[in-house]
Amino acid sequence: MSRKCMLNCDAKEYVSAYGCILEKMIGGMLGANLSESISANFIRQMIPHHRAAIEMSRNILKYTDNCKLEAIAKNIISEQTKSIDNMQNALCCCIKMTNGCSDLCEFQCRMNNIMKTMFAEMNCACADNDIDCNFIREMIPHHMGAVKMSRAALCYCICEELKPILEAIITSQERGIEEMQELARCLGCDCCQC
Repeated sequence: MSRKCMLNCDAKEYVSAYGCILEKMIGGMLGANLSESISANFIRQMIPHHRAAIEMSRNILKYTDNCKLEAIAKNIISEQTKSIDNMQNALCCCIKMTNGCSDLCEFQCRMNNIMKTMFAEMNCACADNDIDCNFIREMIPHHMGAVKMSRAALCYCICEELKPILEAIITSQERGIEEMQELARCLGCDCCQC
């Protein structure tokens, strides 16, 4: 991770926990057991992505006293817990919807490119002693990755049960990005305060 500032104790603890969450997410997404189903593959890679957002939100809630950021974090926990439940419930049906080799390879190539960019942006997110801003800098690329991955999946033949889940991910995370960008402007999070 790109860490140029001298961090205080709270910021060090926050950043350390974030590093562990990010490492676990990357391992879960890259280590997912992929099959001949784009629908099932999406679910298996998105669940660890959502779990990371929940853990990141729990992490910021230990440190923030910003009411708007608390609301954003609590909303992420609620929405992504529900989304995980919905994906787990859909997996049984979705795994039956298989795709041809060409589509599978093309889809996974798109997913890999999106994940590579997202991992890099999250890993290089600037961190300083403003923990609220750190969270926003980390979560915006995380949400952007989910939106791009969901849009990519919608370009292929996927199971009907998954489509409303993808649309909900896009809607909720685009709204979350807007909320965090607005809060970042209010807090002056454009660059690290080193």
